[in-house]
Amino acid sequence: MMAKIVIEVDNRRIEADEGGNLLFALLDAGIFVPNLCALRGLHPPEGGCRLCWVEIEGGRNPVTSCTQSVTSGMRVITRSKAIDRLVRSGMEMLLSVHRLDCKNCPGNLRCMLQTIGKERKIPLRSNRIPKIEPDLPVDESRVELGFNPNHCVLCKKCVQVCNQEVKKGVLDVVRRGLDARISTFDGQPLAEQICGSCVRCAEVCPVGALYKRKGTKVPE
Repeated sequence: MMAKIVIEVDNRRIEADEGGNLLFALLDAGIFVPNLCALRGLHPPEGGCRLCWVEIEGGRNPVTSCTQSVTSGMRVITRSKAIDRLVRSGMEMLLSVHRLDCKNCPGNLRCMLQTIGKERKIPLRSNRIPKIEPDLPVDESRVELGFNPNHCVLCKKCVQVCNQEVKKGVLDVVRRGLDARISTFDGQPLAEQICGSCVRCAEVCPVGALYKRKGTKVPE
C-alpha cells in the first residue's frame, strides 16, 4: 500500500499516494484537469492527448500530469497563462479533425470535449486552425455497439482496454499522421470480430465515437 503524503496544489494542501499518478491524485481531490487518454490501472499514460498540463515548482516548463509521479514536497499549479495556452492549442488541434455534430452524437452531454470546453471556456468551433473533417463510414454492424470514426479523438482508450483488460486485440491504431485512425484488423466490420457481447470500448470512450446502441446509456 502506498504511503499518504500531503502536496500543495494551487495553494491548497491535498492528500495523495506517494509515487502515485499525479493526474489521478488531482482528479480524486476534486481538481479539474483536462484529460482524454489516461486510464487507471492500465498501460502507463503516454500523454498522448496533450491536455493535462500542470506546472511543478522547480521545473522549467509545464508537464503533462498523467506522466508525473507524486513526490514529497511537490508544489503544483494547474492554471497559468502558459497552461491555458497549451490546453487551448491542444483542443483546437483535436477539434480541427473532429466532426462536430453534438446534438446527433450518442456522446452528447457526456462528452469530455464539451466538459473541457465549458470548464476552460474554449469554444468548440474555432477558425484559428483550418478544419479537416473526416468522412469515414459509420459501423453499426453489431446490434449492441456502433463506431463513428469521424468523432474519434485517437485517445486510444478503446485500444488499451481491448488489448490489456479484455485481451481480445480487436482494435488498434492504423496509418500515420492525419490519416491515423482506430480500426479493426483489415478494417473488417465489428460484427465479424471476436467481441462477443463486449462493449467495454464504448464504456471508456470519452466522446461517443464508440457507443452502445438500442438506447442503452454508456456509464460516465
